[in-house]
Amino acid sequence: MTGHRITGHRPTDHVDVVVIGGGQAGLAAGYHLRRLGLDFVVLDAQPTPGGAWQHTWDSLHLFSPAAYSSLPGRLMPPQPGRTYPDAAHVVTYLTDYEQRYDLPVVRPVRVEAVHRDGDHLRVEADSGTWRARTVVSATGTWWRPFVPAVPGRAEFTGDQLHTVDHRGPADLAGRKVVVVGGGNSGAQIAADLAYETQLTWVTLREPRYLADDIDGRALFDHATARRRALDEGGGDTGGVASLGDIVAVPPVREARDAGLLKAQPMFTRLTPTGVEWADGTTAEADAIIWCTGFRPALSHLAPLGLRGARGRIPTLGTQAVGEPRLHLLGYGDWTGPASATLIGVGRPAREAARAIADLLGRR
Repeated sequence: MTGHRITGHRPTDHVDVVVIGGGQAGLAAGYHLRRLGLDFVVLDAQPTPGGAWQHTWDSLHLFSPAAYSSLPGRLMPPQPGRTYPDAAHVVTYLTDYEQRYDLPVVRPVRVEAVHRDGDHLRVEADSGTWRARTVVSATGTWWRPFVPAVPGRAEFTGDQLHTVDHRGPADLAGRKVVVVGGGNSGAQIAADLAYETQLTWVTLREPRYLADDIDGRALFDHATARRRALDEGGGDTGGVASLGDIVAVPPVREARDAGLLKAQPMFTRLTPTGVEWADGTTAEADAIIWCTGFRPALSHLAPLGLRGARGRIPTLGTQAVGEPRLHLLGYGDWTGPASATLIGVGRPAREAARAIADLLGRR
């Protein structure tokens, strides 16, 4: 599927809601907006369905079985031969989901800015302008990779990649590779490279694996329990972070048990040919992969002047505190418990749609 989908909506249209982003969060929002009978359009910058999942590395697997990785209304079918589906299976599922519910997605449309415009919000894109009474921003974080300011980074003469650049071990076979990061991405990419490269895995602290029998189902339950406790004025349970940092999916477990995932502490600087630790120890490197996370992709909302601490926009649930016509969905726990996951985004998407219907007097 390429080009603009025929939806009945064209630039300059007035609609109830513009959803920015056609990945999992945008589709979940669309599902609930349709159920409430609202007039909306989903603007997606990607030429094809699947969101960020179509750009991940080849061996990426979900943390949960298919039935526990579903968007609202439609169970993800199992992938034959796999307990934990791969990214390609997720892309197929999202494509089917979009078509099954006939969601009005227009692509490729890159939104550049959102402005206040009287009773409306004006959504300016590379292909025209929409005017909406409300906006749901669901652009995620994949498009804004973060790399820390480590001394010597500019002097390193090898390749510097980020999680978003990794595809598989073939591109780096036989080379000296440093993988930086102790989260799930760092562990999975280190495991992916452990057999075909001279790997050095570097983490800020000792890797903390979750118990082997814990997967995304338990993570979602913990994230939800934490949010409920906080909403009820209770203490912070620590949520997912209290369990560990790394889900031991089969490839990670196999590499770990084979003794191939031995983490080194974080180095203090890069040299032209590698990395150096505080005690003067060095390691040569042909390439460094920064598995150091992401920041929310919110530049299109800059004209609204809502940014707060750490680049986030203060929210009450999904609703922006400084602009009640704006909802943010899928950026992490600050916009809903586990809202950056397939199974977790459904509930905050429903709450956002209901809040929008209330604001518009449509419930």
